[in-house]
Amino acid sequence: RMTTIAIAGATGAVGQQMLECLKERNIQADLKLLASARSKGKEIDGHIVEELTKDSFQGVDYVLGATGNDITKMWMPWAKEAGCIVVDNSSAFRLDKDVPLVIPEVNKEDIKNHHGLIANPNCATIIALVALNALRKEFGIKRMIVSTYQAVSGAGVKGIHDLEVQSKDPSVPSTAFPYQIAYNLIPQIGDFDDLGISKEEWKMQNEGRKIWHDDNLLVSCTCVRVPIFRSHSESIFIECEKEVDVEKARALINEAAGCVLKDDPKNGVYPMPLDTTNQDLVFVGRFRKDISDPTGHSLSLFCCGDQIRKGAATNAVQILQELIK
Repeated sequence: RMTTIAIAGATGAVGQQMLECLKERNIQADLKLLASARSKGKEIDGHIVEELTKDSFQGVDYVLGATGNDITKMWMPWAKEAGCIVVDNSSAFRLDKDVPLVIPEVNKEDIKNHHGLIANPNCATIIALVALNALRKEFGIKRMIVSTYQAVSGAGVKGIHDLEVQSKDPSVPSTAFPYQIAYNLIPQIGDFDDLGISKEEWKMQNEGRKIWHDDNLLVSCTCVRVPIFRSHSESIFIECEKEVDVEKARALINEAAGCVLKDDPKNGVYPMPLDTTNQDLVFVGRFRKDISDPTGHSLSLFCCGDQIRKGAATNAVQILQELIK
């Protein structure tokens, strides 16, 4: 029989993009689109949306998860019971020790250690680690200082809607953010802890350590929501074990899987979110030695990637492709 793939949360921004990616990559399967009761009967691309219930996963081989943490925790046991293999985009199980956390360009080999569930990392983590992986292999990364400029798409369909309406009328109240997002930026994504660090800011270190299998990785991160529709940008400083050669760094990124080198500042060539939107590669540029570090072990760079695609849906579909292989 034909492989059956279900998308849980099929009506959201990431779920719809997952469907699109399956089509683009020509993955042949019977598709089941699952969502909440209020989306039941909706048609997306010729498929009728079904309500997600405990019987939804019978006869399903693979599930792509695109629901929030609470909903994911609700349906995950049902999928497990039905014997499905799940690739989940929520953060619910990312740090569980028996759940592989995978970026195919970085740690594809971890997929084989799954027990029916593989987690997709956070969008900002995916974009950063794709941009840094070749540099880490060459120079060894001890410490990272990262500032993220995260698009409203990270807050889903509501986030995109807020920016659309407020761009025309700033007085319309936000539905996805604590403040107006048009003509503004908000240095908070997720709740703050006692140290003043937000949930989103912890993800880069915690997930980076797991993906790179390096418990000593140190990350200081500031996550900022910006009035951009769908690509995240990141300003990254890395402190390395070896002395860094900027030309070598450029050459490595030029060859690195999933990356495009955009680094000719004299001619105005550098990564920008608008240019990375609606494609799957991470643009990397603005390479420069850190002048505040006399040892020459530090490097600064800037990268951008599409949050809904490589930061979420595409990464999950790439993992699925490896599983189907």
